[in-house]
Formats: sequence, structure tokens, C-alpha cells
Amino acid sequence: MSVLGTLTRRLGHHTWFGATMRLLVPVDRAVGRLTRGRVVALGLVPSLIITTTGHRSGLPRSNPLLYVPDGDGFVVIGSNWGQRHQPGWVLNLLARPQAEVAVKGRRLAVRADLATGAERERLWQLLVTEWPAYRTYVQRAGGREIHIFRLAPTGADLP
Repeated sequence: MSVLGTLTRRLGHHTWFGATMRLLVPVDRAVGRLTRGRVVALGLVPSLIITTTGHRSGLPRSNPLLYVPDGDGFVVIGSNWGQRHQPGWVLNLLARPQAEVAVKGRRLAVRADLATGAERERLWQLLVTEWPAYRTYVQRAGGREIHIFRLAPTGADLP
């Protein structure tokens, strides 16, 4: 892990860090799109771009997310930087679990499986190992359930 990556993980616990990163999401989204998912979060943490279908609009919605690998899948968490409301992409996946991810220059169709019970705890441990600030985000979210999803590829790469 780079020095900058280590520093980023330490800063992740601070409220100002989450607020600043939320402002940079549109830039991160654009860079991820332009690089076909090769560069997301400035390459500081493992990240992907998820494209969901809007649960109300029916339109595609793309968001950069930190992920951890799990076998052939990807684990993501709806922490929303510890805000008290669910991120839109979580609501989209709950309504329609089919999505696409762009990661490391590949586009894949995926199915989002909401983690529960022992599986949720296993995936939580993977997530906090990668981004310890998730523990802080749970406290900051004020009791909101923070959803964890395992994104399982459903077939071949997309064009």
C-alpha cells in the first residue's frame, strides 16, 4: 500500500474528509467513466464504478464505490460516508438487483445479493480491513441500517 493510500485510510475517519469526498464524487465518476474504470478514487483504494437503474426514474445511475474482492465477486457497502440517509444506489439495488460494474478496465454485468447473518459479518470484516473508517461511519449514521452487497458476475464481460 502506498504512503498516500495509508494516509487516506487514516483521514477517512474525519467528518471533513467525508464531506470533501462527497464534493469530489462527480469528478471521480467522470474520471472513472473516461478511463473505463481503470482509475477510480485516484487509485488510492480498490474502487469500481457501479451503474444501477434508478428505482423511480428508470434511468442509469453511476457511482464510484470502494470494493473488496470476494472470489469472483465484489463487496460494496452503502455507508454514504456515515450520513443518516441511504445512498441512492442502495435503493436502486434493493428495487432491481441487476447492475453493471466497470473495474480495472472491464465492464461486467452483476447481480447484487444483500448480505445477511453470518455472511454479512464475514463481508463486514473484509470491508473494515480495507477501510477501517466504516466503523466510524456506522456510529455517524445514527442507527441507520448500512447495507452490504456482494456483486456476483452474471456472465461475460460487456463491450
